[in-house]
Amino acid sequence: MGPVTTHPGPADDRPADPVGGVTAAGSAPPDATVPDDVLGTEVPARPLGRLDAGRCSVQALARGDSPVATASPAQRWLLIEQPGPWGREALTESRFDADVAPMLARRSREEGVRLLLVRRPGGRLADSGRRWAYADSRPGREGLWWSVRTSDAELVTAPWDGSVGEAAPGPTYLVCTHGGHDACCALRGRPLARSLPAPGADDVWECSHLGGDRFAANVVVLPHGFYYGQVPGDGSDLVAAHGRGQVALPWLRGRAGVPAPGQAAQHFARGELGLFGIDDLPVVSVEQRTPPGSEVERWLVILAGPDGEVVTSVESRPSADAAHLTCRATHPAHSRTWHVTFAGGPVA
Repeated sequence: MGPVTTHPGPADDRPADPVGGVTAAGSAPPDATVPDDVLGTEVPARPLGRLDAGRCSVQALARGDSPVATASPAQRWLLIEQPGPWGREALTESRFDADVAPMLARRSREEGVRLLLVRRPGGRLADSGRRWAYADSRPGREGLWWSVRTSDAELVTAPWDGSVGEAAPGPTYLVCTHGGHDACCALRGRPLARSLPAPGADDVWECSHLGGDRFAANVVVLPHGFYYGQVPGDGSDLVAAHGRGQVALPWLRGRAGVPAPGQAAQHFARGELGLFGIDDLPVVSVEQRTPPGSEVERWLVILAGPDGEVVTSVESRPSADAAHLTCRATHPAHSRTWHVTFAGGPVA
């Protein structure tokens, strides 16, 4: 069986910190621009430019970069509805209470909860603009619960455990549209967020930085934490798959919280075995066979299959060529390529 090659997080795109790009805290055509009414702001915003050949997402598609094995390590999430513009550091460069932001960011880091700002697609204002949600992606604990705050300060002491709020009845789709972080996220993400055919108005939100800018349009599906990249068109195939309780494999980056070698192994095995259920092929173990940080790293990854263990051999090494991997990158960098084969088990 031949290897599968993927290009996960490069030096410019390490896993994001739990605050989601805060330090105190639908493919569009190549010449697409974002109209003013899509900016999601109530004040003039800096022009984002065009989705031309120099953009990182356009170059990544031309190179054939795969987003596999690039999902975040986060497994718990705090979503804060914050309409209006977001700067590069979303929480502190928005209309969120500036006195509260550092305290909230500190708690987020200490508890390992990924903090994301969210807003309605296309600049539509919510009924109150004060909603927030806690989500848990840990296997067996999956859920997302919406609440309403009367002040930003309430979030510092609110329980982040699912004990308050109204449970979301189905998947929630977060589309990264954080143009203040990388223009590609807005140029590709905003049209997708507006057109994504989710069942209800509360099921789709624009969100702040998810990571993997060159894979825009990026989407995370909660509560299970499935990351997607390079989502084409209106995203209808992605929504349809999750409506069936399955992943959309062609655009799957991985599941949040699963180690990168496990994500690569799962992706390969799903494709080979035709197992697309959201709970299929959980990781049993990841055993590193080379010293961490080696130029070429190898792991033995065991997955739980329907007929017993599925054993895979996973290898990661630098890509042959260096490239500018985000629109803001100042120097070229190598991504990591992944190569997976079956090493044993019922399909050896």
